Amino acid sequence: MSPFAVKALQLLLSLSLLIVLHELGHFIPAKIFKTRVEKFYLFFDVKFSLFKKKIGETVYGIGWLPLGGYVKISGMIDESMDKEQMAAPPQPWEFRSKPAWQRLIIMLGGVTVNIIVGFVIYMGILFFYGQDITTNEDIPQGFAVAQPLKDLGFQDGDHILKINGKPLKNVMEVNPYLLVRSVSDIEVRHADGNIEKIAIPDDIGMTLFKSDNFRPFIPRQSMALDSVFADTPAAKAGLLATDQIIAINGQKVQFRDEFETVFHKDKTAEQEIEVLRDGEKKTLYITPDENGMLGILYSNKDLIAQIGQTQVDYSLGESIVGGFGYGYNTLRDYVGQMKYVFTSKGATQVGGFGTIGSLFPATWDWKHFWATTALISIILAFMNILPIPALDGGHVMFLLYEIVSGRKPSDKVMEYAQMIGFFILIALVLFANGNDIYRWLFE
Repeated sequence: MSPFAVKALQLLLSLSLLIVLHELGHFIPAKIFKTRVEKFYLFFDVKFSLFKKKIGETVYGIGWLPLGGYVKISGMIDESMDKEQMAAPPQPWEFRSKPAWQRLIIMLGGVTVNIIVGFVIYMGILFFYGQDITTNEDIPQGFAVAQPLKDLGFQDGDHILKINGKPLKNVMEVNPYLLVRSVSDIEVRHADGNIEKIAIPDDIGMTLFKSDNFRPFIPRQSMALDSVFADTPAAKAGLLATDQIIAINGQKVQFRDEFETVFHKDKTAEQEIEVLRDGEKKTLYITPDENGMLGILYSNKDLIAQIGQTQVDYSLGESIVGGFGYGYNTLRDYVGQMKYVFTSKGATQVGGFGTIGSLFPATWDWKHFWATTALISIILAFMNILPIPALDGGHVMFLLYEIVSGRKPSDKVMEYAQMIGFFILIALVLFANGNDIYRWLFE
């Protein structure tokens, strides 16, 4: 089976599970409060259904358009825009006849289930699989550091000791800390053994985002090459993929970041590169192309070999606490990323189904599948609670207004709001998936 098909199947299975569970979050409290549910659908049944069966007062079905799912609750202005039903006198089994607090619980049910599902999956992953973390001992050569952080005093070869005065269990978490969390200071041990506490400016996240430094700390990697592309400056100069680069412009280099630092000083000039080939030193002269590229691809095999991981096992109690914390941090980090979406650069990186599908591995891996499903569940919870009419959050917004003011918005207001929200959602879906198509065609 092709990698694309494997990713697509995982995406379809994951979304199907989450959609059904989300709609159950509305369905169950509706039934508890004796509210009639006319339809329960996985996917949308525009014009026709792939499957449907009526059980009791509810039609259960599968639509053909996999953009979500829905439950149609009697007496509720939703995407069905059933004006005829709303024009009739209210019935005791209808949504509109129930107290505001019951309607609020029904509308919050889907989001609540998504949050619970995400947290429970993380708990299960920790209990059954444990967690692989990276400690300072696992990266003996330390981190290569992005230039914006070097300007603050960080150095290549640094090890992360503490963030905000607290030891960091998994040092790879330093990147999300800087991008989406609040960091006042980081304590590091430099390659020379000196320990320093470095103050972090409040706008460091935006600085890193605008400079494309999404991983400002990456484990140091050797200069091992994977390949040299044909008809490029490196190939024309005689560089081989089996060569070991040991110096550039007279400066000895052992790590990739050392090479890049010297190379980026002047990417248009001829570069004197010294290599080891079959135990002999050779000097090559390579002039980058008009894009400042040499035509080489680094190997990541050495990264896998050099960077270890520490396995942490969890008892049932520890997995519950740890899974809750992991879920909370995932939700907090996702919300924190929203500040980047409202920038011109961030808007171009919004993705649709293609982006979501790319989160899954090209080969079936249950641990990765469940971890990605948990992430999507938490994302769906956050997106659904946004105060946009046609989303759960839009209904919650009007219900809160009713509870606080004591006045119920008119059906006409709700109809117009639903229409506006629907068009907003369609625009967002088209925009996000349009970004995916653009990246697929041009990047």
